[in-house]
Amino acid sequence: MSEPRRYVSPDGRLAGGAAAELPVASDELLAGYRAVRRARHFDERAVTLQRQGRLGVYAPFRGQEAAQVGTALALRSGDWLVPSYRETAAALTHGLPLATAILYWRAHPAGWEYPADLRLLPFYVPIASQLTHAVGLAHASTLTGDGAVTMVYVGDGGSSEGDFHEALNMAAVYRAPVVFVVQNNGWAISVPTARQMGNTRIADRAAGYGIPGTAVDGNDLLAVTLAAREAVDLARDGGGPTLIEAVTYRIAPHTTSDDPKRYRDEAVTAEREAEEPLVRLDALLVERGLWGDGEEGALRAALEREFASALAAADERPLPAPEAIVEHVFESLSAEQRWAWEALR
Repeated sequence: MSEPRRYVSPDGRLAGGAAAELPVASDELLAGYRAVRRARHFDERAVTLQRQGRLGVYAPFRGQEAAQVGTALALRSGDWLVPSYRETAAALTHGLPLATAILYWRAHPAGWEYPADLRLLPFYVPIASQLTHAVGLAHASTLTGDGAVTMVYVGDGGSSEGDFHEALNMAAVYRAPVVFVVQNNGWAISVPTARQMGNTRIADRAAGYGIPGTAVDGNDLLAVTLAAREAVDLARDGGGPTLIEAVTYRIAPHTTSDDPKRYRDEAVTAEREAEEPLVRLDALLVERGLWGDGEEGALRAALEREFASALAAADERPLPAPEAIVEHVFESLSAEQRWAWEALR
């Protein structure tokens, strides 16, 4: 079983010691840190809103920020991002407005109204169903020659679904420009990885499809970012798909309606908190002299202002009229839909 690729150790030190050079430019590292901190800020505020009754059931991603942000940062604006229900961080990094994300988690229809130039599919709740759709998008890019790459996310539990095999097999056959990102967070709701599969290194499955597969330390932003860039570049150059396994840990509950104490040892979870992405990044930036209390305070204040503005915009968004439930489904209303539309009015 191959070991996950890593640049930054759990204590925030670069492999090779203090004298080692960063594998990315310092401004890229800082941009990545800001994006990770922004994602965490949203996650924390979303959990608070849910507890206040101002948001629906929410799927937190604490501890998985690097796996999502690092991969999404490898994309261009014209590329497609296809998330499951936990990839809010990836979607925000790719350009989803904060207010739209808030409305989505309120089950407000405006939560599906994306900017016209944002290539993002809705959050998928049916497990692994997004994988085949992503391959279709990628294959369409090949046929049209638009040069776009598609990145799709799934969890370790989703990799046990039949859709996973079908999507990887079709992508391999058609050399589709798609990057599969498996966030192996150790849990398929309440089932640990070791009880889900015989081969717990999911990236090793890539060999069976004849495509590259790589495992990375999903808490290491640098490892994730560099692996994602390589996979995206390969796909864009006609080299076909790649399977990336980001090995991380789900520190938060499965959703805000879940009680993980019923099925796992939370003492282990507390230990894993010391290895999460922000802990490593904080230590790395301080060691390199790239960040301080002043920068951190300014960033957090800016993030709070941004979120407060987005929340106010979401709060002001009126509920749609009843007849809107049959609108925006087909290009034009059928006779039955027209009847329903009039009746709802």
